[in-house]
Amino acid sequence: MVFRKGETVIMDHSRLSEAVRRIGVHDLFQRYPGNPILEPAQLPYPATGVFNPGAARVGDETILLLRVEDHRGFSHLTVARSSDGLTNWRINAEPTLEASPDHHEDQWGIEDPRIVWLDEERSYAVTYVSFTPGGPTVSLAKTRDFRDFQRVGRLMPPEDKDASLLPRRIGGRHVLIHRPIVRGEAHMWISFSPDLKHWGDHSVLLPTRPHWWDGVRVGLGAPPIETPEGWLLIYHGVRMTASVDVYRVGLALLDLEEPWRVRCRSPEWVLGPQESYELIASMPGVLFPTGAIWDRSSDQLIVYYGAGDHYVAAATARMRDVLDYVLQCPVEK
Repeated sequence: MVFRKGETVIMDHSRLSEAVRRIGVHDLFQRYPGNPILEPAQLPYPATGVFNPGAARVGDETILLLRVEDHRGFSHLTVARSSDGLTNWRINAEPTLEASPDHHEDQWGIEDPRIVWLDEERSYAVTYVSFTPGGPTVSLAKTRDFRDFQRVGRLMPPEDKDASLLPRRIGGRHVLIHRPIVRGEAHMWISFSPDLKHWGDHSVLLPTRPHWWDGVRVGLGAPPIETPEGWLLIYHGVRMTASVDVYRVGLALLDLEEPWRVRCRSPEWVLGPQESYELIASMPGVLFPTGAIWDRSSDQLIVYYGAGDHYVAAATARMRDVLDYVLQCPVEK
């Protein structure tokens, strides 16, 4: 379904109940017992937080591009490497990508990277948030080795966040999923470009659902994952409470060749803050996914998330279980 102004998303709970009972929606993802997998004290230089990493599997290593916050409150990106993607992290001795006086767009820091491999360019595309004088906006850099980066620059005007490219063109065009603020509304949008510079055909992809767990804001989590059934979206939704804004994780599935068409969307959140490192931190109640790696040989999905804007944590699932669940979550008028 393509959301249009005035349409309402209604979920048929009776159809979902059997799938929820069979799979156990809140058991789809299991937290890694060694969480948090990274914390500020592990950084080789002073930091107040390490969270919201982009993730990629490069050769026989997992690379996390960490958001690191310094003592001014500004963020930069630093590379960490691990053979198994969970332990024995080797962290760069200094920032990998940071705000530069030559780049007005990021004078107050850069954060929340998402990473995809663009096969046609033989490089990784890193979308991230730049903090400009006009507010946060989506920027793009490319790299082949996570050492040298080519900054492409801003893709969207402020205020915009939570962005990732699809790893391949659709109908000859690049596709960007992102979260602008329009008239105070924080829906997920989709946009298209022939050249990564000029963007158009903007439309709402996944709207907020007032009064639901994702009723205040929705935003892309990890980059879309291409599966035989469609593009899997792991997204965050926000509900405002009297004390904190609670960030939880939901799932959606887009059509493979028409990604503006939402096939399925979970009515319930599948992962929410409950552990001490998610509740007692810089931002209590925030569980914010930004990276995921699917090992097709074992069918293991690892989701990397920021816990409380302070730690990096991981949760695992069997991709087949995730798809079985989300395929039984229809989106209807």
